[in-house]
Amino acid sequence: MKNNLQSLLVVLTLLVLPNSIGKAQLHAQQSSNIVYIICDDLGYGDIQCLNLQSGKIKTPHADQLAKQGMIFSDAHSGSSVCTPTRYGIMTGRYAWRTKLQKGVVTGFAPNLIAKHRPTVASFLKSNGYDTAIIGKWHLNFQYLDPDSGKAYTQKEHKTPPVGATIPDGPIHRGFDYFHGFHHARNMEAVIENNKVIAHDPTINMLPRLTQKCVEYIDGRAKSNAPFFLYVPLGSPHTPIVPTPEWQGKSGLGQYGDFVMQTDNVVGEVTKALARNGLTENTLVIFTSDNGCSKAADIKNLAKQGHIVSAHLRGSKADIWDGGHRIPFIARWPGKIRPGTTCDQLICLTDLFKTVSEIVGKPAPSNSCEDSVSILPAFAGKPIQSSRRGVVHHSISGHFAYRSGPWKLILAKASGGWSSPKENQAKKSDPEAQLYNMSIDVGEKNNLYTSNPEVANQLLGELTTCIAEGRSTSGPQSKNDVDEIILWKSKAKSKNKRKKKTDK
Repeated sequence: MKNNLQSLLVVLTLLVLPNSIGKAQLHAQQSSNIVYIICDDLGYGDIQCLNLQSGKIKTPHADQLAKQGMIFSDAHSGSSVCTPTRYGIMTGRYAWRTKLQKGVVTGFAPNLIAKHRPTVASFLKSNGYDTAIIGKWHLNFQYLDPDSGKAYTQKEHKTPPVGATIPDGPIHRGFDYFHGFHHARNMEAVIENNKVIAHDPTINMLPRLTQKCVEYIDGRAKSNAPFFLYVPLGSPHTPIVPTPEWQGKSGLGQYGDFVMQTDNVVGEVTKALARNGLTENTLVIFTSDNGCSKAADIKNLAKQGHIVSAHLRGSKADIWDGGHRIPFIARWPGKIRPGTTCDQLICLTDLFKTVSEIVGKPAPSNSCEDSVSILPAFAGKPIQSSRRGVVHHSISGHFAYRSGPWKLILAKASGGWSSPKENQAKKSDPEAQLYNMSIDVGEKNNLYTSNPEVANQLLGELTTCIAEGRSTSGPQSKNDVDEIILWKSKAKSKNKRKKKTDK
């Protein structure tokens, strides 16, 4: 009788375990890994499969990823420059809702992401994921003297000293592991977790990041927990420093070589996933933070037949699509049909809501104000969205708003670095621009004066989006600043007139 009872207890224990202790492990094994590779200043036309007519730089690994997955042809970064785009990726919220109304941050300052605000990393970590960032942060953090605890200043230290500690970096915003740097001006300072561990020439950074990505993936093969690997590369942004084995590879100069070396990261990551049997259960996304920079010598590349923005107008910093329409390729075996294209409008802020749907858990209520799940698009279905349109933002803070085929730009010119710049626009030019992107993707025919009803409707939607603190349905939210200037050029002219009057 006693032996029978013991046998019964063993059987009951085995039946209960999968529903209790083993349940978390089982869920972890079934959860998909996520690898998010974002390049720095890579133009839409820099990926050869996206620019068949005038893409002269070979990008075999990104092209192969596209063959195995889906190209999103109407994907946009949250801004046409670095920092605001990265803020949006991490939080699911536009950066112009913060104190950062234009430009980028430069480090040696408190983190732009508020301590209480959820991030993609903190959300996934709370749902059993191991989270890592290998690359560029560019959302600010402080450097402290390890002995006194006093904050170093940018004025005193062009490069943060080895040994400096970081009290508010990526590992304080949801990441388990960080290896990389803050931004281009401090790329020599190599950071691991919360400490500057070395000074290394900038030419070594891309090989370093490539190696660390491979090491991380190799290490995850031994774990049952799913992982989120965020790879914000610092290339092909300046300094444009291809290593010797890549120099001359493109035949188009250093920028072309650096793009090819950047593409190689995709190859090394995909090989590491395959070697460790992780390919089938991993979503890989490859994209860029904004368009190609003038530092690439765009005119010289064009003379050689390579057009960095392909069929789009403008480049990095601009409000035209060349500034913020970016490569976006997703591969997920069994979930995304190979060799497909999606022409639905998406934004990089959409990562947060997408991963919440992948995990099957609601995003925190104080997050995702401007994020929509694009998961249906992976299956070739329409994205279900309460967001009417997508907001674009230039380096100078000029706004644009895209809804359906229509795009309204609250600027007379580029709003960025391309000519004509705002100060080069004619007084007789319309105060804004309106384009039908379905028939005029090159933004050549301004319809602002001939379609006032469309312009007014879009302006109303943009105004509401700003005033309500969110562009999606959900709990009432609030911007971090009381005033967000909608018409930047008008405000600038008004200030100039006021200064003249005051004199």
